Amino acid sequence: MENFPVINMEKLNGEERSATMEMINDACENWGFFELVNHGIPHDLMDKVEGLTKGHYRKCMEQRFKQLVASQGLENLSAEINDMDWESTFHLRHLPESNISEIPDLEDDYRKVMKEFALGLEKLAEELLDLLCENLGLEKGYLKKAFYGAKGPTFGTKVSNYPPCPKPDLIKGLRAHTDAGGIILLLQDDRVSGLQLLKDGQWIDVPPMRHSIVINLGDQLEVITNGKYKSVLHRVIAQTDGTRMSIASFYNPGSDAVIYPAPELVEKEAAKDQKQVYPKFVFEDYMKLYAGLKFQAKEPRFEAMKSMETRVTMGPIATA
Repeated sequence: MENFPVINMEKLNGEERSATMEMINDACENWGFFELVNHGIPHDLMDKVEGLTKGHYRKCMEQRFKQLVASQGLENLSAEINDMDWESTFHLRHLPESNISEIPDLEDDYRKVMKEFALGLEKLAEELLDLLCENLGLEKGYLKKAFYGAKGPTFGTKVSNYPPCPKPDLIKGLRAHTDAGGIILLLQDDRVSGLQLLKDGQWIDVPPMRHSIVINLGDQLEVITNGKYKSVLHRVIAQTDGTRMSIASFYNPGSDAVIYPAPELVEKEAAKDQKQVYPKFVFEDYMKLYAGLKFQAKEPRFEAMKSMETRVTMGPIATA
């Protein structure tokens, strides 16, 4: 089995830049996932985020989760459960407007650290989008502009904990799905594993690695690249021991952004007798559809959006 792709971003600044860019391209084409080290986000900040997140779970959420498990009778499962996940979560919004001050039970230190962490991730996401532009032969800034609606992109974080599960063979930590949005940046537990992606028909572990950021591509990048890069099914396997922390941040298009394959890439494919196969749509419309179909195959979602194409108008994407 091939090794999971790990990208050292420091190598982008030296003579290994070309080889590193090729590794990123290969990961985007063949994995839909890769892991970043030396990404520029301070390790001490990541440690604070982890410590405060785990402390908040123990203080504010662990007991609630146990009560939920008891009320649903989930300790004594005898048959597989396919309509819920073994996870405890809350969500933060950063862009276009932050809601961190409105989330109950968060200590001031935690709010401050999560805001700082989100700023670092936003910068990293935009840096990565430009690296993808370079590999795709698109003008610098194209993908960032493609994500911009009237108020810019949307950016938010899902904070999850996956507690020990007595019956991991009968319930998933998180059922298999592709992510709806753009580019996803994950700080995951470096001690408790569980995240897996589907590659060549096999489920492969995404290795826990201290101070790394795991990147995966969402459905919108598959559309914009006309399928050159693809979103990939992934899931979380519940574990019998240890609580797994997961902090996934989603850099997505603005709700009113019009998403469609980059004309330059469509032209390249046309030269090879391959045509545009992806629809044009407003991101918010896709999200409404996704909400009810998250755990189903993505292809019918794309087909459904094709039927709505006649209602979408678009202007050129300015990159200057």
